[in-house]
Amino acid sequence: MVAQTFSQEFGYRLGRSVKRAARGYLRYERKAAVWLADQGVPFVLTTPLLWGIKLALLGALLYVAFWLAMLAAFAIAVVWAAPYIDWDDDEQPEWRMGLAGYGLYQGEVRIDPYDPDDEDTIF
Repeated sequence: MVAQTFSQEFGYRLGRSVKRAARGYLRYERKAAVWLADQGVPFVLTTPLLWGIKLALLGALLYVAFWLAMLAAFAIAVVWAAPYIDWDDDEQPEWRMGLAGYGLYQGEVRIDPYDPDDEDTIF
């Protein structure tokens, strides 16, 4: 009879890692509470101080998560918009009649050097 092999999936490993991290944090929190008690800080002040540390860590985590989410949203927007962008922006100049008269135009802008007063002069 063959023994069944157990493969640990990603979610299982992630859960164990989070559990290990939480245990480690609680261990350091207890050490900090004992250290504060040894320093003479009353228990009434120790509890709010430790909760303040927890809230500060949560705030830092949410701050980092917000900016990572913004970065991901920006990357998704760029990937979504990339097919619609006209990457071939090199319109060839052409001679034609435009808003500023006959001349060399690139798009709607006349690019050849001209003097508008020269058009009115008679030779």
